[in-house]
Parts: sequence; structure tokens; C-alpha cells
Amino acid sequence: MPDSSPFQSPSNKSAVLVLADGTSFEGQGIGLEGTAVGEVCFNTSMTGYQEILTDPSYAGQLITFTFPHIGNVGANSEDMEAMGPAARGLIVRAEITGPSNFRAAGHLDTWLKVHNLIGIAGVDTRRLTRLIRDGGPQTGALGHTFEVTPDRDALLEKAKAWPGLEGMDLAKEVSCTQPYEWSTTEWALGAGFGEQTMPTHHVVAVDFGAKQNILRCLAASGCKVTVVPATATAEEILRHNPDGVFLSNGPGDPAAAGEYAVPMIKTLLEKKLPIFGICLGHQILALALGAKTKKMFMGHRGANHPVKDLATGKVEITSQNHGFVVDADTLPDNARPSHISLFDGTLEGITVEGKKAFSVQYHPEASPGPQDSHYLFERFVGMMEG
Repeated sequence: MPDSSPFQSPSNKSAVLVLADGTSFEGQGIGLEGTAVGEVCFNTSMTGYQEILTDPSYAGQLITFTFPHIGNVGANSEDMEAMGPAARGLIVRAEITGPSNFRAAGHLDTWLKVHNLIGIAGVDTRRLTRLIRDGGPQTGALGHTFEVTPDRDALLEKAKAWPGLEGMDLAKEVSCTQPYEWSTTEWALGAGFGEQTMPTHHVVAVDFGAKQNILRCLAASGCKVTVVPATATAEEILRHNPDGVFLSNGPGDPAAAGEYAVPMIKTLLEKKLPIFGICLGHQILALALGAKTKKMFMGHRGANHPVKDLATGKVEITSQNHGFVVDADTLPDNARPSHISLFDGTLEGITVEGKKAFSVQYHPEASPGPQDSHYLFERFVGMMEG
């Protein structure tokens, strides 16, 4: 479909994005001045830019928003999935839209500066998205300064020197360092966040980069939640005497995090504890079962991904954010595919035969995104009750 609003580069060119192949994009700097290097990806969500920027799974990445109007709901302290941004930068088509929402507590550009996040506006995001779609993941360096024109050659060298996400363990960087308790439940209009005061089950959540709304969903499902670092051993987890164990989402190469997480999961599987994994947690569970993971050509990032439940035939519209995937051809006999992507047929979920363990690649907590998959938290609670 032709673009109904032809792209026009901004006159105020205070930022440059340079890809490792030499392609460059000029634009207007937003947020903090400085330089950021990472994998350039694109997200097709139409809402939830603040949740996306603070999702720890985006560590090491520069996010291109395909939706042109970013900033229209402003920024606030409630739409955060972590204490601050995890992404290394953002790339948008138009100048940041002024806030026009009753929940807005400030302007997005001010929020970016407060949280030390670099961005560029005025980029032809359709062209950039096509480059990623057709050529696969691109490493990029983003420079933003008002004093002098960003040095393209220096940015190109930084982009070329960055090693990429394959083999990179980022879970340790975004994980907590000490165990802590979580009791906050989901947000409701007019009431804000709730508090779980009468839990019926105790869940230990392994933090590979957990989104806070996942923890809220667990608490809202009746769980006392104890969060432990990504490097926690099975013995440290079992010391909390949990009814179930949750394996969180997170960034980086699952094989790298698997070096320390796989032995832990294998022990927990032997103990027959109920286990529920999401995103990176799903991938590491599959590694513990003997499967393999691989880098995707362009990844899944958006809030409109159709997934089929193979047991019921139902289709869920899901929120997704992953650049690695479990290779379905390497699943062992005791791991049964439970969900598949209707976009490209990739594996979206598994159940483990003879164990109370299952996982999904997508994000049932949404935030942002549809809530079609909230039932998975109830399934996990049902396993603990059983």
C-alpha cells in the first residue's frame, strides 16, 4: 500500500543513526544527548510505548516504532515495567506528539531525559523497517548532540564493533541482585494498583528480566511471590519452599543464560514442582529439556500476533517480543508443542509430558497488548492446586 503521507526529513538534524552496513538516517534528536549502540529492531504496537521502553527484554536494543504518533498519551509512573528504561534508544517517524490523555503526568521527551534515554525523530521508519524485514537484524549506533554534527564515521565504527546479541548474556544485567517479596496486583481504572494480602500459593519467580505486570498477574492470581536473581540455584529456590516456580522473560541469548539456569531447571523438574515459563523462561526450559534455540531472522515484536492453541484450536491475539526461538525440530519426545505462530509457524509454547511444566513464547500479561492469554496464569495456579 503506498504511503499516504510522503516522508519528509526534519530541518533540525541533530541526530544520526548509522547501521553497520553503512546506511545512515538523519533526524532530530530527542531525549538525552549522547551515543547508544545496539541491535535495531522494530515494534508494530500502536499503544504502550512506555511499557515497551521499560521492558527488560529490550536490553541491548534500539527500538523502531512503526506507529508514527509516539508520545500522545504522555508519560506517567504507572506504565512502567521496570524501574527505568531497558532499551538503549528509540527511533520514531514524527516529532514526539504532545500529551493528550488524562493519565499523562508529563511529556515523553522530558521522561526520556530524566531516564537518560537517547532517541531520534524524523526517521523514515518504513524504509528502516523494510531494511530489517528484508535483511535481518542490524546493529546500529545512534548519536545525538546539539553542539556539533554527530560524527558518522565514528558511529559507523561503533556499530561495526558491537558484537551483537548472539552469545550475549544480558539476563544478569537486568536481574535483581537479592531476593525480594512482591505483593502488588494489577492496575484498575480509578483504583490504581491493588495489594495481595491473602495469598493461597507461594511462587518463586526467577528474574531473568521480569516485567512487573507479570509479577502483578501472579499476585492477582492469589500468589505470594518471592523474586530471586537469575543466577539462583535450585537449592536456593527450594529453600523458600515454593508451591511453584515461574521462569520470567528477559533479554539476550537464551543459550548464554542457560549456562547457569539449565542445571537449576533440571533439578526443579526432577522435584516435579509446577513450572511456568514465559519468553526467555520458555526458551531456557526448552534448553533444559534438551532442545536448541536459534536467532530469528527479524524476530516478533508487537501486540497483534495470532497464536493457535493446538489443544483447543482457538486463536489468541498476543503480545510478543523476542529475537530468539526454540527450534521445534529439536524438541525431545517428552516436550509437546502446545502453541504455534500463525504468522510464520514458529513454536510458541510447550508442555512437558509427565511433569507439571509448561511455557509460552509470548506475553500473556500483555502490558501493552491484548489479554486473550490471561488464562495461562489460572492454569499455573491450577497445577499448584492439583
